[in-house]
Amino acid sequence: MKQTVNFSSFRDAFFRCNRGEQFTYEALELIFDYIEEYECSTGDEVELDPVGICCEWAESTPEELCSQYPIFEVDVNDPPNDSSATELILEWLNDETQVAGVTDSGSIVYVQF
Repeated sequence: MKQTVNFSSFRDAFFRCNRGEQFTYEALELIFDYIEEYECSTGDEVELDPVGICCEWAESTPEELCSQYPIFEVDVNDPPNDSSATELILEWLNDETQVAGVTDSGSIVYVQF
């Protein structure tokens, strides 16, 4: 049995699983929208699994991504913080994985790999 949820129910499911602080509000919206778009474009229904989503998805700053993945050489004393660096990171991530988007604060929401 499948149940259709709205964003509020989606967010509440994370809090019920003690995962409410895993993502920012805006990152959860991006993930929700990404999953909804996936369902609409493929016709496949996705089961709401907050723990699974927390294991699969991540929200990271460009600096964190550059330290975790071999995107390009970064001087740790001068990490990327401008929009052109973010564009390069997004381009690299889109080649490697799925990206839900960028929050207003500059965090990137993506599927970990």
